[in-house]
Amino acid sequence: MRKSSAWILGSVLLGLLLVFGASCAKKKVAPVEKEAAVTDTAAADAAAQQAAEEEAARRAAEEEMARARERRAAEAAAMSEAGKRRAFEEEDIHFDFDKYVLTPHAMMILDDKAAWLREHRDARVLIEGHCDNRGSNEYNLALGDRRANSAKNYLAKSGVEASRMTTISYGEEQPLCGENTEYCWAKNRRAHFGIR
Repeated sequence: MRKSSAWILGSVLLGLLLVFGASCAKKKVAPVEKEAAVTDTAAADAAAQQAAEEEAARRAAEEEMARARERRAAEAAAMSEAGKRRAFEEEDIHFDFDKYVLTPHAMMILDDKAAWLREHRDARVLIEGHCDNRGSNEYNLALGDRRANSAKNYLAKSGVEASRMTTISYGEEQPLCGENTEYCWAKNRRAHFGIR
C-alpha cells in the first residue's frame, strides 16, 4: 500500500505542478500577446506610412518624367526646326553653263523651299546669284542676277510673297571651288538662299 500511496502522492504533486505551471505559462503568454498586438499595430502603421511615402515619391517621379518628356519634345521640335532652317540655307540650286533656266532638280528643291517659306510667314529670304569664272565680270554679274530672279519668280509663283524676297548677284566673286575644272565650275553656277 505504501507503493500505491507514494504513487498517488506523486500523481497529485505532478498534477499540481502542471496546473500551477499552466497558470504561470498563461500569465507569461498574455503579456507577450499584448506586446505582439502593439508591435503588429505599430508595424502596420509604419508600413502604411512607408507605402504613402513611396506613393508620393512615385507620383513625384512620374511628374518629373512628364516634365522631362515635355522639355525633350520642345528641344527636339526646336532642333528639328533649326535643322530645317539650316537645310533651307545650305541647299543651293544649280544651273547649266551660261543658263538661268531652272532644271527639274532645281524646281524640286524650290518646291521644298516654297513650302518652308509658306509655313514661316515672318521669314525673309535673300537669293544670291553666282557664276563660274568664265566670262567677263559684267556678263557674270548680269547672269547671276538673272539666276537669282529666276529662283525668286518660281518661288513667287509657288505662293511666296515677292516682298519677302530680295535678290543680289555676286557673279564670279564668291566661288565655292577655285579650280578650273568642270566639277568646280558646276558647283559655282548656283543660287544660294539665306534667311534674314
